[in-house]
Amino acid sequence: MEGRQLRPIYDALELPDTKYAEEECEKLLRKHPNHYGAQSIKAFILARSGRPNEALLLGQSVLNTPSAMASAHVQQGLSLAFRALGRPREEIMVYTAALSFSPNDESLHTKVFKTAARNSMFKEQHHAAIQLSKLSKQQKYVWWLVVSLFLQAKHSKDDVSAPVQLKLAERLVEKAVTDGQLTSTEELRVYLDVLDIQDKHEQMAEVMADNGQLAAMISNDPDLVTQRINLFIKIGAYDKAIMAAIAALESRDNWADYKLYIEAVVTLVGQAADAEAKHSLVAGISSNFEKWAGVRGKARGAKLAQVALATRMHEAGHGDIVGSPEALIWDYLTEFQQKAICYSDIMQFIVARREPSVLEYHQAQLEQRLPAARDSATNSDDAAQAWVNLEKIRYLLQALMGETDPKAWMAGIEPLLKFGLGSSQARKKQPSCSDMAFIASQRIIQAAFLAYSAADQREQLHSALFKALCVLESGIQLNDNSFLLKLYAIRLYLYLSCYERAQTIYDTLRIKHVQLDTLGHLIIGHGMALGCFALDMELCYNGVTFYDRFQSKMPRDIEAVYQQGTYSNVQDFLEFQSNIVHSVQRECTHRYALRGEGYEYGNAKETLARWEEADVSSIEHSEQTLSALHDNRDVSVMGLLTPKDMAQWDLELLTQSTPIPGHDFIRAFSLVPQVMHYLVCADIESLQEKLSELTLVVDNTNDTLSRQDVLFVRGIIDVGSLYIQASDPQNEIDDQLSRLLSVIRTNLPSNELDPSLFSLSSDGIRNLSAAAELFTYMLALKHALSAQRLPAANAVGLALSQLRKEALKSVNTLRGWVDKNTRALVEEQWLAENDDDIFADVKRFVVGSQKQTTSMVTKACTTSWLRSVKNLLSQWEKCSS
Repeated sequence: MEGRQLRPIYDALELPDTKYAEEECEKLLRKHPNHYGAQSIKAFILARSGRPNEALLLGQSVLNTPSAMASAHVQQGLSLAFRALGRPREEIMVYTAALSFSPNDESLHTKVFKTAARNSMFKEQHHAAIQLSKLSKQQKYVWWLVVSLFLQAKHSKDDVSAPVQLKLAERLVEKAVTDGQLTSTEELRVYLDVLDIQDKHEQMAEVMADNGQLAAMISNDPDLVTQRINLFIKIGAYDKAIMAAIAALESRDNWADYKLYIEAVVTLVGQAADAEAKHSLVAGISSNFEKWAGVRGKARGAKLAQVALATRMHEAGHGDIVGSPEALIWDYLTEFQQKAICYSDIMQFIVARREPSVLEYHQAQLEQRLPAARDSATNSDDAAQAWVNLEKIRYLLQALMGETDPKAWMAGIEPLLKFGLGSSQARKKQPSCSDMAFIASQRIIQAAFLAYSAADQREQLHSALFKALCVLESGIQLNDNSFLLKLYAIRLYLYLSCYERAQTIYDTLRIKHVQLDTLGHLIIGHGMALGCFALDMELCYNGVTFYDRFQSKMPRDIEAVYQQGTYSNVQDFLEFQSNIVHSVQRECTHRYALRGEGYEYGNAKETLARWEEADVSSIEHSEQTLSALHDNRDVSVMGLLTPKDMAQWDLELLTQSTPIPGHDFIRAFSLVPQVMHYLVCADIESLQEKLSELTLVVDNTNDTLSRQDVLFVRGIIDVGSLYIQASDPQNEIDDQLSRLLSVIRTNLPSNELDPSLFSLSSDGIRNLSAAAELFTYMLALKHALSAQRLPAANAVGLALSQLRKEALKSVNTLRGWVDKNTRALVEEQWLAENDDDIFADVKRFVVGSQKQTTSMVTKACTTSWLRSVKNLLSQWEKCSS
């Protein structure tokens, strides 16, 4: 009967047609007001429709009716409602209430377990696992209990109960081993984790012994083999570690095993009593490396291990035994320089020893090889790759030797450009040509920042970076799959305030899913800073959608781990889930989305309602919550040819147009909506408190916010202060109002002076965007004063009306100037004949053989600037006091 009554609702949800499903619910409830199945499904529909308060109220009402919980339809609808609301405790209460009618229902106990597991409710998970192990003899429930005990102990703050839980888990596993019930490597890993967290490393070694009961299982799992070697090192059994490493490396080529082998040998060399013992140890490992170097499929790993051994021995003070790592580095290069990964292999070892004499040795070796490699590059793909690797080393050595002369960085740039962009190999899309174009662009960028580091040289810097952009775009034209060329093109376009083209290139990267968290920082937020807030908002919403979907998908993956018995993934999944849910980029993306909504135009009623209804409590942050955030953003994707500890040669850092947003940004743009909420709600006390917090943030940013963000935040503080002053009709507001208006006027284009290409490509558009954004918040202030019938509303309204007229005039003038003059100015100033000699070769190349691409870049810049200015003009036109 109940199922037939609910069938139309289920059918509507399957379509899916949420609106029709709700109508069917209402129809059934009009006939049967106490139909708990319909009420529970309606709670789910309300949760899915963005009405959480109504959903929670209705759901709790049904949950508090014990008799209703006997129905499977109620259980299903209510559990889905609480899951959609993110209320796991209430979801468990649904199953617990249902268990009062069917205490031995295994499926209900399983649902309790999985709900607790996907929400890191380890205590509840543990109790559910106990019930399941009592109800059923299935061995998987024993392992669910073991994992639950382990997780509860690991995350417990109770120093008394945790050891007890771990001991119980250990006994359960030991019994499983005795009974022959430990049958998979996944279960073995759980056993090892339980021992490891108790620091029972000796016992772990016994479990993992070659002649142990589980030896066959271990030998067939490469990760466990490596773990065994590492375990022997951890307990000081270096001889056993060496034997285990040798056995492993005889049958496979694993870099982690090489590193552990080396570490064990170096440690024993340090402990050896005499020189003979030291030499014997080194001779043994060297002999093995030589042997493996002759085995097909192992040569590269074994040769690189020789370099690693020599480097590690020098670090430990035993360099006299092994000789020079540098000679081995160049031996390795001779053999493997035709491989694209060669530079990545040896970079770490060159960087490890930066003494002048060592760097001079590398430089001498490079100078001997580079001319021949350059001359033979067109002979074959392998020869071309060998030259690429040597050019990367040349770049690295210049940085390590502290080269600051831009002319030295530009030396030999012409052959790189011709091969990377103008050769027949480039037209055939040979990978080494894209690499060479990338190296050439990095040299140009590096030279530009070294040549024009002073504040009064930024116009020349922009000219040089424009040429680098032409090189990057030429490379992209030849190889549209080059991720690195596109990343640097995005960076330079944003540096020159050209958002539209940067965003277009970003779209071609097809960044999605978790990459929105690791790489979203490359573009998100830049559109708002450059007047393209609509495009930016779309990216923000894509990010917000990813985070929302992740929160619903990841728990299902955690459930699957238990169902499939892949227990070693539990901790990784929980950590991954925590890192994404508590992600710095997630918070930044949400703040940009909120910021964009505040920027959107609306009439007085809509504007006030938006701020009044804002859920400000959910975006509050404390030092504790900020410190819990995890920064997953990946800056290593920039393909740096130098180590990260060299700021002057760190192109990822140098090409940032604004600071990457972090804690200060999150804190500031969590407080801005709170300020506006309390302003609109006339809560003076809370407003003063939030203004004080915001002032503290902006006064202590230490360059972690962009200049325009600081300008805007200080403007919001002035808006809040002006409101407080105006809330008392007896107070004068003229000085404060004039000061605030002056901030906006100062950042508008001047009607008296002609704009310049440099001002446009540096701060001009950014300042104008900040001024327009601040103006929208001043309009909200005016609407709040009017709604509260405060006398100051009239004065503020008249001042804003006059300011808007001035802004429209100046921005419209700027639009005409950009449309008419910028293309010619780029050609006259950034590609001029009298350009600096440092970049003369690059200029000749880009205006010669790459003329078409250079014209495209010129058009992309001018079009991007024009689009930004038009967007800002439209924003000023929409804003009306």
